[in-house]
Amino acid sequence: MLVRTASLVRYVAGIDGGQSGTQAAIADESGRVVGRGVAGPADEIAQDANSTRLHDALNGALEAARRDARLDEATTFEAIVAGVSGYEGRVWGIPPSLPTRRLRLVHDPAVAHAGAFAGGSGIIVIAGTGSVAYAVDDAGETGLHGGLGYVFGDEGSAFWIVRTALGAAALRDDDCAVARAALAHFGRSSLRDIFAAFYHGELTRERLASFARTVLDIARREPGAADPCAHETIAAAHEHLACLVAWAASPAWHWRTQPRAAFTGGLMQDAGFKSGVYRATRAKVPDIEIVDPLYSPALGALVMAMREAGIPTTLIP
Repeated sequence: MLVRTASLVRYVAGIDGGQSGTQAAIADESGRVVGRGVAGPADEIAQDANSTRLHDALNGALEAARRDARLDEATTFEAIVAGVSGYEGRVWGIPPSLPTRRLRLVHDPAVAHAGAFAGGSGIIVIAGTGSVAYAVDDAGETGLHGGLGYVFGDEGSAFWIVRTALGAAALRDDDCAVARAALAHFGRSSLRDIFAAFYHGELTRERLASFARTVLDIARREPGAADPCAHETIAAAHEHLACLVAWAASPAWHWRTQPRAAFTGGLMQDAGFKSGVYRATRAKVPDIEIVDPLYSPALGALVMAMREAGIPTTLIP
């Protein structure tokens, strides 16, 4: 097998560490992406000082990308930037140990923004297991809104959708399509059993959030009053995500032209949900320009790593 040597070529890496999984990308100094890798969740929610969750996710994704790039095991990167869900300047568990001259950890919206706008201004909204908005205006001012976690916020996220829909179903004594689908999906006899399994750690946040896809399907299949547990929840999720854009598009920010907004995250892979979010956003901010992200969050982290290493940011995915 051909193995590239790093002795004459400089390499950088970008990592997107989310609540559902972690993705890494490696590029050489020309900006050409040469390897990609994935690993498990990287967030440190409810983790203690002995947790290796962040360490293992970042190291695992980078190692998978290194093997994909066929780089030598001794390769030292010029710079690595990792966006981590929920990161607020502190590592709570075992810190990552990555082979790099410069390592920068940031909150994951920063790498999503860098990917969406390639370093330009705009508003990025992440709608995955959690939800958050990050804005960089035309004056370079930055701000973060949402991203408060599954207990205190994350409105409009996959976990929030499931929590809200199941809560509504429980108030109807498990008598709706959402409840029936949830019992089958999780193999439980009642919603109370599902809630107990979550509280006692038998159901993870990621597993519970995965049921959001089924709630979306029910809302499409049985619109309106046919199943309010699903329909009203999804409509509210659209509104919550649109509100994140409205926050950053307000006159308090410095936009020389109409602001741009982009959405990313697992929920936005659903065409129907995406369309609903776009409609709600345009209703709240009629002059908004909604654009597709230019690059993925992992490639956004790669753009930031290239800048960290002083390499011109011409990315070739």
